[in-house]
Amino acid sequence: MAMSGNAVLENVRRYRAIASLYRQTAAFRPPQRLSLLEQAREWERLALLVLESYFSAPRASKAAHEQCTAMAAAA
Repeated sequence: MAMSGNAVLENVRRYRAIASLYRQTAAFRPPQRLSLLEQAREWERLALLVLESYFSAPRASKAAHEQCTAMAAAA
C-alpha cells in the first residue's frame, strides 16, 4: 500500500511530536528519565524509517508501514 507524500510527512510530524513529548516529560520526571528518552529515540527512529522507506524500494516501504502501524497501535 503506497502512501502519498503528504501522508508520509504527516506521520513523520506526528512521530516527532510524540518524541518531543517524551523528551519534555523526561525533564520533569527524573526517575523515569532514561526510559522516557529511550522512547523518544525510538519515535525519532521510526520517523526516519518512514522517510527512508518512502524514498526507497516498495518492499522496504511495506515493512516499514507494518512496523509503524504496530508501534503506533502499542502506544
